[in-house]
Amino acid sequence: MRRRTLAIPAALALSAAAIVPAAASGGAGAAASHTVTLHEIRFHPASLTIKRGEKVTWVWRDSPTEHNVTFSGFHSHTQASGSYTVRFTRRGTFNYHCTIHVAEGMRGKIVVH
Repeated sequence: MRRRTLAIPAALALSAAAIVPAAASGGAGAAASHTVTLHEIRFHPASLTIKRGEKVTWVWRDSPTEHNVTFSGFHSHTQASGSYTVRFTRRGTFNYHCTIHVAEGMRGKIVVH
């Protein structure tokens, strides 16, 4: 039973390691960056395909409505304006949503090749 208890935190740590806030990744790189706009209770574009190592910046344009960007075990602050940047360091499909407006369909996906 102890082994199963340890496996859950390890799995969460691995999924969080695949996405790194750009401020925490340190250093400037030549990797491309992409923008997702939060507007009218949607992510635009809702699906984005990028290369491993590239950054995505979410930009809030729905003021005064507050939103957040939430991945499994990882999330931005809830805010009405500003931006949030993440560098994707692993390949895979990363689904995310706004916890406030998920019922209204505010969901997105980043596919990393």
